[in-house]
Amino acid sequence: MADSKAIISEAEDKMNMAVMYLDEALAHIRAGKADVRLLDGIRVDSYGSMVPINNVAAVTTPDARSIAIKPWDKNMFRVIEKAIIDSELGIMPENNGEIIRIGIPPLTEERRKQLAKQCKGEGETAKVSVRNARRDAIDSLKKAVKDGMPEDEQKNGETKLQKIHDKFIKQIDELLAAKDKEIMTV
Repeated sequence: MADSKAIISEAEDKMNMAVMYLDEALAHIRAGKADVRLLDGIRVDSYGSMVPINNVAAVTTPDARSIAIKPWDKNMFRVIEKAIIDSELGIMPENNGEIIRIGIPPLTEERRKQLAKQCKGEGETAKVSVRNARRDAIDSLKKAVKDGMPEDEQKNGETKLQKIHDKFIKQIDELLAAKDKEIMTV
C-alpha cells in the first residue's frame, strides 16, 4: 500500500525540479544585462575534449554591459572566439591579445517583446510540469484508496497537494515577473 506522504513528497520533488529548470532556462535568456551564465551552453575544444568556457578561462562581468574572458592558456584565444561566434549568442567578441570582451548590446523594443514571449513560453512549460506532477500524485492517491488507504487520508492528501501546487505556481509567476521586469527595463 502506498503512503500518502511519500506520494506527496515525490510530487513536491517533481514540482521543485520544474521551478529549478525554469530558473535555469530564464538565466540563459539574454535580457540586455551581462551575465556569465549566458556562456554556459558554449563548449570549446580543450586538448581533445569539449568543455565549458569557464573551465579554460576566467569569466567575469566588469560592468553591466560586458563580459570579460581571460583564457589561462594563450592558445585558447582563437578557439574561444570561434566558439562564441559560432554559438547562438549572436554577439561578436573583441580580442585585445589579453582579454576577450563580449559587449552586450541594448535590446530593441521588438527584441524585448520577443524575449518576454519566450519567457512566458518557458513559464507555461514549467506550470504544465507542476500540474502534471499534481495530477499524477492524485491518480496515485486514488489507486492507493483501492489498495486500502482510508478515503479521508486521500482527501487530506489532495488538499495538501493543491496547497503545494499553488505555492509552486506562485513561485513560477514571481520568477516570470522578475525576468519580465528585467527585460522591459531600458
